[in-house]
Amino acid sequence: MWFREDLRLGDNPALAAAAATGLPLLCVYIDEDARDGLRALGGAARWRLDRARAALEADLARFHGRLHCFRGAAEAVLPDLARAANVTHLLFNRRHGGAERAVDARVAERLAAAGARVESFNGALLVEPEQIATRSGGAFKVFTPFWRAARARLDAAEPVPAPEKLTFAALPVGTPALAPARPGWAENFPDPDAGEAGALTRLRHFTDEKLDGYETMRDRIDCDGTSNLSAHLRFGEISPRQIVAALRGRPAEKFLSELGWREFSAHLLHARPDLPWRNFNARFDRFPYRSDPEALLAWTRGRTGYPIVDAAMRHLWRTGLMPNRARMIVASFLTKHLLIDWREGESWFWDTLIDADSANNAASWQWVAGSGADAAPYFRIFNPVLQGEKFDPDGAFVRTHCPELARLPKRYIHRPWSAPAEVLAGAGVVLGRDWPAPIVDHDFARRRALEAFGAIAASSGE
Repeated sequence: MWFREDLRLGDNPALAAAAATGLPLLCVYIDEDARDGLRALGGAARWRLDRARAALEADLARFHGRLHCFRGAAEAVLPDLARAANVTHLLFNRRHGGAERAVDARVAERLAAAGARVESFNGALLVEPEQIATRSGGAFKVFTPFWRAARARLDAAEPVPAPEKLTFAALPVGTPALAPARPGWAENFPDPDAGEAGALTRLRHFTDEKLDGYETMRDRIDCDGTSNLSAHLRFGEISPRQIVAALRGRPAEKFLSELGWREFSAHLLHARPDLPWRNFNARFDRFPYRSDPEALLAWTRGRTGYPIVDAAMRHLWRTGLMPNRARMIVASFLTKHLLIDWREGESWFWDTLIDADSANNAASWQWVAGSGADAAPYFRIFNPVLQGEKFDPDGAFVRTHCPELARLPKRYIHRPWSAPAEVLAGAGVVLGRDWPAPIVDHDFARRRALEAFGAIAASSGE
């Protein structure tokens, strides 16, 4: 059983099929080399993976088994292991990135040539890309018709029970420990409650305590109104089928549609493996992005002068997390206020988010930038002050992550530069010393962005 992004026992079709053979089982995880298009995990996600893998090891230990961990190229590791252990079957759940699919195909070819039976399963998605298509037979590029087609299949998305019994084979070769490098900033990350048990507990808490208010509270940055399941989904500690099953009979359409965006992103990556580094919409190849290392550094460090942007970026650095609304705000600021290439932001998120996922990360950045499938309209440029006032109305999020502003009254917490001198003095804030001036004026940035978008639209004859 080759574990990858499916680190759980329940609703794991490949594991269930492996158990059904009745043969002794080798559970394997490979820290794959970053080559031939495979992308190395970012530091924060690697830290999170280490905990997810440890939780799976503990679950397997209850069956008196273990997870054997290797490092290298899967197409080299697995054939060697198959020969050494007399492997007759290889089972795994499918991946949907282009480079990952290529690796899986090479592995399957080599194992089959050696006489092993190779089987793959759907363990990650509600609906796989081959199951739905547009009327012309292509991949969907717009979310609404995609979700309409996928939504109709949810009743068939039944979870597979966890095996009741697993037997294990002895491994006659060494198993070097897999020890992912730990990013230095992660020492203060909150306890992720990693693993299958933690994921199921979090799902129950969401359905019992948060689901009824999800549609109105999910965008509030100052409140914990979301499911907090993203990292559990990223590493396969829970499956979307398990979530859908838990929501049946509940008013959960808005949350289900958010699962739908995850599915849509995976389908886009399947159709366009270059999604993480190439504009989905080719006209954006002519977009006049600016090279501004100082502005980019200010954005990454939470020093733009806009409190909601800076609080979100500092929160990301300290926790490896960021609420979805905040992700949209900071992405809009980078690509539209600063006119910095979305790939710079995608790369930063890839390294600092514990739930960084190739499909979601790339599709979401391109959606905000305007270059993606079913992208936000180019004229949708978030005003960071108004966004802060709407989604952090009392300034609680800003006060937590930008403590230098904590004593400012609510009226000025999202616009400290507009506070009278006596208010700033009373709050102990000296602009330019305790808090930076905004690195760009909103009205100027909005006009500049609209001109840039207008230029490429004109060059495209639109």
